[in-house]
Amino acid sequence: MQKKMLMTPGPTPIPENVNQRMAEGMIGHRSSDFTDLMNSIKPKIKDVFGTKDDVVILSSSGTSSLEAAMVNLAAPDEDIVVIVSGAFGARFRAIAETFPYNVHTYEVEWGDAVDPGHFKEFLSKLDNIKVVVSQACETSTAVLHPITEIGQIVKDYDKDTLFIVDGVSSVGGTKFNLTESNIDCLISGSQKALMLPPGLAFVAMNQTAKQKVQSNDIPRFYLDLNQYFDSLDKDTTPFTPAVSLIQGLDAVLDSIAEEGLENVFERHMKMRDMLRAGLEALDLELLVKDDFASPTVTAFKSSSDELSHIKDELKNNFGITIAGGQKHLKGKILRIGHMGYMFPADIIVVLSAMEGILSKYRQQNYYGKAITKAQEVFFNDL
Repeated sequence: MQKKMLMTPGPTPIPENVNQRMAEGMIGHRSSDFTDLMNSIKPKIKDVFGTKDDVVILSSSGTSSLEAAMVNLAAPDEDIVVIVSGAFGARFRAIAETFPYNVHTYEVEWGDAVDPGHFKEFLSKLDNIKVVVSQACETSTAVLHPITEIGQIVKDYDKDTLFIVDGVSSVGGTKFNLTESNIDCLISGSQKALMLPPGLAFVAMNQTAKQKVQSNDIPRFYLDLNQYFDSLDKDTTPFTPAVSLIQGLDAVLDSIAEEGLENVFERHMKMRDMLRAGLEALDLELLVKDDFASPTVTAFKSSSDELSHIKDELKNNFGITIAGGQKHLKGKILRIGHMGYMFPADIIVVLSAMEGILSKYRQQNYYGKAITKAQEVFFNDL
């Protein structure tokens, strides 16, 4: 009977109105009902992605948007740079290395953000780079990279070099403006800040990127974005879509508009600051510095035994599920997601539980300490 709280960096909780919308019943994907649905979604989703151009909807996992961006925007034998600062940067590199590209890796210490000056120097030593790829938020470390600075560096290097940004764990919780940040392609998935089940992926492109898609002759079929853009003009999709999820997406976009997009971003920043203040009050070391802390996920360090105890106790005694580290950070960090259908009250609940867990585990009184710091952040911001 215990209420469960899902506080992983994805999947994330789904609002009840979204569940209800997805349960309304199936409609034909070649019917006027579906074209009306797509017509409703098209203008609303542009605001969330920070673009004036159409956003493609794929019925597949978020990883498919990474591959779609790569296979549509990089031509055979072109040189590309992939920024790798964690598990998902490494995944993007693995995708790139599957295709006939010349892949250059810019390595960043896990837990650190890209240093713009160092990256500019790195890029200046390479010739004829056609594509640069970065995460916005590297989900495995909770780092938010300085995307606008990176985008300017890319365009200073060559205005025709395309800048692809992985926003899977940040779109919907972080503000984007493709034009201001010189982003040519922004991608995301449904199961994080967009408050939906897994199964949808999104690709936003400007007109420059779309022209590259049209001229690129690398073989692809399901992920050929030309087909999706052509279908969007007719308010439909080229292949059978995940209709129920798209119905849910319409409800999500309405909810975001009702709250106000700027208010959504402020809520995510407030949750981040509350959680970080509370964790520090529990004598837990944060993985990421304040300047580059993600608004959607937070990572903290401790001993392997203590981290395991915290994670297990949260789940078994409080019904709260959080995530561990990935790759070489496994057993070294825990990650708490705070994105999408999540609010400051949820931060208070998880911190309260952790106060009790650590008080008992360390035989030291932490009661009230984390909550006090989180409340100070919340009320000082009002």
